[in-house]
Order: sequence, then C-alpha cells, then structure tokens
Amino acid sequence: MTAFIPALTLPRQVFDHPASSILLPISLGMTVGYLSNRSDQKQTYSRIKNPPYSPPSFVFAPAWTVLYGLMGYAAYRAVSTGLSPSATGQQASLARQGATLYTVQLALNLVWTPLFFVLRRPVEALVDIVALLGVNGYLAYTWGQVDRVSGMLLVPYLGWLGYATYLCAGAGYLNGWDISDKPAEGEGKGKGKEKAQ
Repeated sequence: MTAFIPALTLPRQVFDHPASSILLPISLGMTVGYLSNRSDQKQTYSRIKNPPYSPPSFVFAPAWTVLYGLMGYAAYRAVSTGLSPSATGQQASLARQGATLYTVQLALNLVWTPLFFVLRRPVEALVDIVALLGVNGYLAYTWGQVDRVSGMLLVPYLGWLGYATYLCAGAGYLNGWDISDKPAEGEGKGKGKEKAQ
C-alpha cells in the first residue's frame, strides 16, 4: 500500500476541474517534447535500429496527446469522486494515495524523452519506463477502487506503456545499448582513407 505524500503530490486545485486536470499533462508533455527538440527525436528515431512493429514517428504525438488527456480526466474523476462529501473514508484515502502515485508517474513519464532522446541513455530510459508501467498498473488498481471508470480510463495508457517498453528495450538491444551519434565502427576509418588518397 502506498501513502499520500503532500510534498510529492500535485496541488488539489489541479484535480478540481476537468480542464486543468486534462490540460496539465498535455501541456507538460508538449513542453518536454519541444524542449527535447522534436526534429532531433525524429532523426534519432529514423537513424537507430528499431524492433519489428515500430510505428512511424508521426504516430507518437497524437497518441500521447490522447493518452495524456485520458490520464488527466481519470485523475479528475478519481480525486473528485474520492474526496466528495458522499465518499467513504477508504475512498478518500485511496484517492489521495492515487494522487501521489499519479504525480510520481507523471514525473517518470516526462523524464523518459530526455533520457532516451537527449541524453541517449537507453538503459536508464528502460528502467524508467518499467517503473512507469509498474506505478501505473498500481495506480489503475488504486483509482479503480475509488471510481471504476477512472481505473478503466488508464487501461489504454497501460497498453501503450507495455508497447513502448517493448520499443525501448528492442531499440536498446538492437543498437547495443548505445544510440549516440558516434559513427559506426569502420565508418570513420573509411572516410579517413578516402581523404588520404
């Protein structure tokens, strides 16, 4: 069982209105994507070896926008239901615990893109996304006890995270856990020989 940790939880006002609850993860995701330089992300994605069934790069932005919206709405429903006057003490406790889990998972989510595409650390990105998948599985279970719809709204997100974990692990493995920009072995030597001749 988790605990409600106010210092690790978004302010209650974020969860009070559907618009703020939905727009927060969408805007944070867009900001991280923008700051991580989308064109570099596309170049890296097209340059590295990706596992079978990898989608084209244009799929990610709309998919994440929808998933961020669903997670935001789930957060609104779970917290407003769990902290309503008609809620039981157990529902209120689970809603608060879920709010902490939600904040932690949002931070883990937002860290993944810089880990993989900016720092080019696929091992750390894989650890992050596996933790993200686990936290969200528990969050769906926790909030599902408060409001069944909230738990169900997280199911597409869990499915996508499972798929994204496969993509991350596959890309890491196929690239020898090194997705830096350095030239492949022999690539630099061949260019040097051409210049010398």
